[in-house]
Amino acid sequence: MCAALAGAFAGREVINLADAAHKTRDLSGIDYALVWKPHADLFERATDLKAVFSGGAGVDHVLNLPGLPDVPLVRFVDRSLTTRMSEWAVMQCLMHLRQMKAYDAQQRKAVWNPLSQPEAREVTVGVMGLGVLGQDAAFKLQIMGFNVIGWSRTKKELKGMETFDSGALDAFLAQTDILVGLLPLTDDTRGLFNLALFKTLRQGGALGKPVFVNAGRGGSQVEADILQALDEGILGGASLDVFEAEPLAQDSALWSHPGIFITPHTAADSDIRSLFAHVEEQIERHENGLPLEHTVNRKLGY
Repeated sequence: MCAALAGAFAGREVINLADAAHKTRDLSGIDYALVWKPHADLFERATDLKAVFSGGAGVDHVLNLPGLPDVPLVRFVDRSLTTRMSEWAVMQCLMHLRQMKAYDAQQRKAVWNPLSQPEAREVTVGVMGLGVLGQDAAFKLQIMGFNVIGWSRTKKELKGMETFDSGALDAFLAQTDILVGLLPLTDDTRGLFNLALFKTLRQGGALGKPVFVNAGRGGSQVEADILQALDEGILGGASLDVFEAEPLAQDSALWSHPGIFITPHTAADSDIRSLFAHVEEQIERHENGLPLEHTVNRKLGY
């Protein structure tokens, strides 16, 4: 990060609070803060901020920071981050479609046993969360041949795609073979992916059992319910990139479950240079009298 920071924000004073030399520095007069997991007293020290920038696509961690000032909060939206998330979502759906868990287990035992599998067009992928990340993932899943439907809190009109809103959640789930979670973490989405919801997914579709894929926020899922749903045959598989507590505890049963793919919150790693370029662009807009882009509605939580 230090190398990238050295070439960023030309002509501006930059204070890296990871540097011990700035631990007690007076931060009054600082105009902007780019944060991920800042010092607890940051906003007590930086009293003149004009805007706060999140170091990631999610902002739930920022909204809960003590003393967060009443200034614009900006999400990180970037082509690279969006593309990485879509790559991960497509990869996971394809791995479940092509039964890669079963083939991996057979390979380890040197078993040659071709398995029958449906085409992508026979499988409906339901994407929950139709923001920038969700829309891009949905369209790229369509390109791969999946039948894709989308759900969001409020109705979104997307070309060539059936969409649902909060009043039609059950109808959305009843059609879904692979559920892809790309939701922000809010009061409404906390614990949303639970046993009751999994029971509403389509049974007996082209995959036999539905699959759960989550790269949104770990707080939106109930991990004990995921395990129960898998063990009881309610779910046929899962792919998880986010967890209720991170890093995932070494003794978590999720690690060793034969139906789960796990990645360590890397589905859409933020590229640090892209992040700095995004912040520079938004600061320039702000100082030229243009509105900041991708600002957070604090009431909605995203």
